[in-house]
Amino acid sequence: MNNSDKIILSLCGGSGSWEKPYKDAGYSVVNVTLPGYDVRTYQPPANVYGILAAPPCTHFSFARTNAKVMRDLRGAIKIVSACMNIIWKLQEKPISNTAKYTRLKFWALENPYFGLLKNFIGKPCFVFDPWEFGDGYQKKTALWGNFKEPKKKPGPMTDDMKKLAKTNSYLHKKKFDYLLNDEIHPEQLGVLDGQARRAITPPGFAQAFFKANR
Repeated sequence: MNNSDKIILSLCGGSGSWEKPYKDAGYSVVNVTLPGYDVRTYQPPANVYGILAAPPCTHFSFARTNAKVMRDLRGAIKIVSACMNIIWKLQEKPISNTAKYTRLKFWALENPYFGLLKNFIGKPCFVFDPWEFGDGYQKKTALWGNFKEPKKKPGPMTDDMKKLAKTNSYLHKKKFDYLLNDEIHPEQLGVLDGQARRAITPPGFAQAFFKANR
């Protein structure tokens, strides 16, 4: 199937991990992230197929406990607003007076579940841990948007994992914040710094999301 006419915008896409399945399938992916693009000034084309938005979580995340600089929530929400403005702009012109859908096939915005963004834009519509899609760690993540929910499919548990599950409320998976530096997406070790690797979308989830929203 030729997907080259289907444009996917990856807003604040960073490493490109979330949109990778779309790129591999031949979609026209535009990674709207600095330094090449700024979501605050970006003007999208009219025929966008879907949007993946991952605004920086630095100032929203509860994990920001040892920072010496005060949270800049005003600056952080400006980035979120810029992402939403792009999403709204692409849907504000109706297809027809009778159409019961808008021009975007789907859109999703991602941020940590344990964070302050919920206070600004309300409860998320989908919550997951990477281990629920076969990636071996915990990092509870929230999605807001209009999309088909990806099917969760945790990986099989070994006997050792089952033993550990008896004393671990999150089954057999190590919490993300307890991972050693070289355990965080080791395939990118030496390519991306620790902070960039922490922001990588789990590949199992990315693939499942793609399968549900083609």
